[in-house]
Amino acid sequence: MELTALGPTHPAVVASWATSAEESRRWCSHDRVTAENVRRWGTEPDVLAYLALLDGEPAGYGELWLDDDEAEVELARLIVAPALRGRGLGRRMVTLLTNLARDHHPTVLMRLHPDNVPALRCYTAAGFELVPPDEADQWNRGQPVPYLWLRHRRDD
Repeated sequence: MELTALGPTHPAVVASWATSAEESRRWCSHDRVTAENVRRWGTEPDVLAYLALLDGEPAGYGELWLDDDEAEVELARLIVAPALRGRGLGRRMVTLLTNLARDHHPTVLMRLHPDNVPALRCYTAAGFELVPPDEADQWNRGQPVPYLWLRHRRDD
């Protein structure tokens, strides 16, 4: 697996990977995602959008949200192509994105919808741990749902 910058032909493919409104809400808090949504996400300030390729074909998508003021990076809007789920590719993609994130800042975070159990298993397998409840409560103020917040363990 390798990561590449999101290209102009990729947003339609990525948008098609959320197979239901429920899955779309867990992925990005929208009932429906269009190619234009995905294209726009990749152009937002302080966002780096990546496509994961497996044997040259689109396999996953994820973003780095850079926060220079807090010296941290949040991994966001991660999704794996439906036909490729359950094979460990999500964990591989998270590991690659985390390594890229560390090129920017030492602290790497992510949040996920509280009922997204497969994603939680994936992220913990990639070295993320839930933040303490008081921190999560603080970060969830003003959020649309009470997200689970995770921080990557430093291996140094």
